[in-house]
Amino acid sequence: QVQLVESGGGLVQPGGSLRLSCTASGSGFSIYTMGWYRQAPGKQRELVAAITSGGSTNYADSVKGRFTISRDNAKNTVYLQMNSLKPEDTAVYYCNSNYVNSRDIRYDYWGQGTQVTVSS
Repeated sequence: QVQLVESGGGLVQPGGSLRLSCTASGSGFSIYTMGWYRQAPGKQRELVAAITSGGSTNYADSVKGRFTISRDNAKNTVYLQMNSLKPEDTAVYYCNSNYVNSRDIRYDYWGQGTQVTVSS
């Protein structure tokens, strides 16, 4: 079982920056793919960025060039650096940890979410 705790959300003005952190409990962090998702009111949850155990990353088109995902396996922590924030980035951001076992069964774990509000 993996427990995820996010931090770093808040209120920021357009053009500003925030860094989200997500720390995982338990062992095996390094083998998980870690991701950040977000959900705005009235919208479906969407993938923002993900990083594999090998360090490969992918991003939603809407955040490419502005957001950076990284991980520190020694600290069991994944980060999301968000720059040039826009009002449309306002959402609850969720940390996700997942892996696929030898039977191709995927296991997903979620944090409780942290609110990011971009507004003047």
